[in-house]
Amino acid sequence: MDGPTKGFQTITLLSQDARLKGRPKLCSDCGFCDTSLRPLMAQSCVFVENRTAAIELRVHGRARATPDEQLFGVCRRVLAARLREPNPRAQWSGITTRLGALLLERGLVDAVLTTRAVPGTRFAPQPFLARTPQEVIASAGNKPCLAPGLSLLDELRASGLRRLAVIGVGCQVHALRAAQAELGLHELYVIGIPCSDNVAYPDLQNFLSIVSRSPGTVVHFEFMQDFSVHLRHEDGHVEKINFIDIPMIKLGDVFPSACLACFDYANTLADITFGYMGAPFGWQWVMVRNQQGEALLKLIEPLLEFHELLDAGDRRDAVARYLAGLAQPPKRPPALIRKLIAALMRWRGPKGLEFARSVIEMKSLRNLQYVRSRFGRMEPRVVPAHVYAALEPYAAAYEQAFGTSLNDETRRPGDKETSFMAT
Repeated sequence: MDGPTKGFQTITLLSQDARLKGRPKLCSDCGFCDTSLRPLMAQSCVFVENRTAAIELRVHGRARATPDEQLFGVCRRVLAARLREPNPRAQWSGITTRLGALLLERGLVDAVLTTRAVPGTRFAPQPFLARTPQEVIASAGNKPCLAPGLSLLDELRASGLRRLAVIGVGCQVHALRAAQAELGLHELYVIGIPCSDNVAYPDLQNFLSIVSRSPGTVVHFEFMQDFSVHLRHEDGHVEKINFIDIPMIKLGDVFPSACLACFDYANTLADITFGYMGAPFGWQWVMVRNQQGEALLKLIEPLLEFHELLDAGDRRDAVARYLAGLAQPPKRPPALIRKLIAALMRWRGPKGLEFARSVIEMKSLRNLQYVRSRFGRMEPRVVPAHVYAALEPYAAAYEQAFGTSLNDETRRPGDKETSFMAT
C-alpha cells in the first residue's frame, strides 16, 4: 500500500515505500520530505513542532484576538459566497480553482501548485504545477486523500518560476510558510482549503464501499451541516447517510495518526480559506486572513454572489456530551433510536457558524485526547496554545471525564519559530 495508512493502533507509517523511511512518527505525507529541503524538516513539519502562533504573527501581523479566532484563526472578514456561474465538476461552486485560474489569466503568477485526480480515477490525488488557467479549472473537485503536494518544490525551484499560488491543506501550508524564505519566490499566494481526517486512497475506496449502495458511481461526497453524509452519484441523485448510522466498527482504524494529531481544520496560515462548514447550505465559507487575502478576494469578487452568514443554536451541551462519550464510548443504539437522534440533531442542533464551532471543538477534544493517550511526550510540541484557550469552557467537563486537567501547565507548548536554516 502506498503512503501512510491506518493510525489508531500504530505510531509509525505502515507503508514499505522506501521514500517514507525516516519520517516522523506522525506524518501526513505532505511531500516536503521528498525534496532537497528534507534536512530542514525539523524546522518546518507541524508534527515535529507546531509553530502556528509565530507564523501567524509573521504572515498575518497579529495573534488571535477573539474566541472565534481561537477556533477559526486570524480573520479580517468572514463571508458566505459562491460563484455566480458554478463549475459543475467542483466540490462546491468552484471558487478555489477559479481564483487560481484568474491569477494565471491576469499574469500575477507563473504557476499554481494544486492537486488533480489521477487519470482514470475520481479521488486519487496527483499533485501538479498548473501553468494554464484551463489546467487549474480541470483540477476541480475534492480528492479527500493524503497527497504529497510539496514534493514538487524542487521542480518549482529548478524551473526558475518565482511567482506562485498554492492551493493546499493545513499541514502543507505550515511547512510551506516555514520554508517560504528558502524558496526564492518573489510572490506567493496561499489559498487554503479546510481539511480533516483524510485517508489513504485505498481506505477511501473501502469507506465508500461500506457506506454507499453504489460506490463506483459516487462523484462527490461530504459530511454536511445536516448531520449526514451526502454522496452525489453520476446520475445526479444524492444518497444521504446519517452520521450516527455510519458503521465505524466496519471501517476500523481508518484515519492516519497525523490527522488525529492535527489542530488546523480551518487552514489558518493561508491568506484566504474557502470551505463550507460555517456557511448556509449551498454556499461557501470564506475567511480572509491578511492583506494578501483581501487582494485575492477583490480579484474574484466580481464573479461572486454573497449571502448572510447563519449563526443559530447552542453547541455547548452537544460538545459536552461528545466529550463524555470520548471517555466512555456509548453503545450503538438500535436503528429506530438512531433515526430519532438524527432527526433531533437536525431540528435542534447548531447551525451555520455555531455548527462550525461545534465541529472544530469536537475534533480538537478528540485529537487532544488522542495525542495524550498515544503520543504524550509530543504534546508540548504538537498541540498549539490556542487549542487550550479554545477548549477552556470544557475544562471542568474534561477533568470529570478523564481525571486530569485540560490545562496542565506542564504539558503546555512553548509555541515558537526558529530560523528555517539547518544548524
